[in-house]
Amino acid sequence: MDFGSKIASREVSELLWDMEKTVSTAESCTGGRIAEAIIAVPGASKYFKGGIISYVNEIKESLLGVDHQLLEEKTAFCEEVAVEMVKGACRAMNTDYAISATGVAGPSGGTKDIPVGTIWLACGNANRVATMKVEEDFGRDINLAIATNKAIQLFLDYLKDENLPVVEREG
Repeated sequence: MDFGSKIASREVSELLWDMEKTVSTAESCTGGRIAEAIIAVPGASKYFKGGIISYVNEIKESLLGVDHQLLEEKTAFCEEVAVEMVKGACRAMNTDYAISATGVAGPSGGTKDIPVGTIWLACGNANRVATMKVEEDFGRDINLAIATNKAIQLFLDYLKDENLPVVEREG
């Protein structure tokens, strides 16, 4: 994990700690790397409940509740599946938030429509989910490192947005 990711993971830790909220992960192509980045910060057991590695569609469906029809029509490598994985992880793990990743890390498995390096990231809760698409291919290891780092940063940005004070305006 690079220095920037360590800083982002620590910021995520501090926000979750202060908010007294919990997070889980639902990972496919990243295979637990996002969870690893979260638990790299001491004290993560206060807010990190666990993760589901849903490397195959069967697990996405049975444990995360991803719709079979969606997987058939759009494949597992789409924004909608990443969103369903977040919602499913929140339900399955009973957490306030979840982070998900699904895509084609490489070196093979890509298609013309979904080339190697295409990874959908999502984070949020049952009511609001933020997504991001990673699209460049730098080889499997770097693709996975980039996806992990971007997932942590996406979640950090999400939490900061959630934590903004609401300002009421008189009209």
